[in-house]
Amino acid sequence: MKKKLISILMATMMLALCACAGKSNDTRQAQTTDPSGAKISIPEQVDSIVVLSPALTEILTALDMGDKITGYDSYSTGIEGLPTDVPVFDDITNPDVEQLMALHPDLLLITEQTFYDSDTSVNSLIDTGICVIRIPTADDIAGIRSNIEFLAAAVGASEAGAALLADFDSQLKELTDIGDTIPKEERKRVYFEIAPAPNMYSFGTGVFLNEMLEDIGGENILADQEGWVAVEGESIVEANPDVIFTKVDYVDDPVSEILSRDGWANVSAVANKEVYLIDTNSSSHSNQTIIKAMRQMAEYLYPSYYTEE
Repeated sequence: MKKKLISILMATMMLALCACAGKSNDTRQAQTTDPSGAKISIPEQVDSIVVLSPALTEILTALDMGDKITGYDSYSTGIEGLPTDVPVFDDITNPDVEQLMALHPDLLLITEQTFYDSDTSVNSLIDTGICVIRIPTADDIAGIRSNIEFLAAAVGASEAGAALLADFDSQLKELTDIGDTIPKEERKRVYFEIAPAPNMYSFGTGVFLNEMLEDIGGENILADQEGWVAVEGESIVEANPDVIFTKVDYVDDPVSEILSRDGWANVSAVANKEVYLIDTNSSSHSNQTIIKAMRQMAEYLYPSYYTEE
């Protein structure tokens, strides 16, 4: 009788252990480090995602993960593949923490712009069990590829991520291969305007836009500087670029505004009307969509090389 009782107790303990193991597997989390360097725990099963960055939203929808998005920022509105019946956050830098907690997504995807001045909000969200992943804007094309690969793995879409990167790499190679063939004497000097007069902004090296420009055979007139830079009109006139690009979308006609600037009439790009508007989103979002902006710039710079007959 005593032996039988012991056997029953042992069997009961084994069943309990198995049940606990099963419960552990259901909530198992992958321990890793996100692109910002923070240690995170990604749920094994991701069913709900809130994303507060249009660049990251475009990656998710390209991975066919739009149906898992349960909230997004207002700048992402209109991106194909997004649901229309979920909350939209107007403030991308300091979103409503209580609303985020109420949604309680498996993943919250943000960039360095969100909660940039406070770790308290991030920690309070993490404390409720939300996995917060911060993916800073990539500085170069290698960083863009790395972010796509990381995000695809995080949401359980590695296969779709590999396909997305394969297509990206193929188009990138096509553009850069042509850029490599352009003779040095034909290469054009470019000024790319990020913000218009009177507070003009552009970029030097160490920015993915500069890499894009160089890959298609262009020469940045500010390549002797680094990062995002404020510029003076006089310095642009003195540099005398052959072509001017702008991605400004908050003035009525940015191209006409540049063409009519006082003192710019003798700048080669202005005199020859080589001033062009580049798609704002694809030249701003550090993701696979940069190919669109690269192709636009390439066709404006070297139509005989890049434009199909």
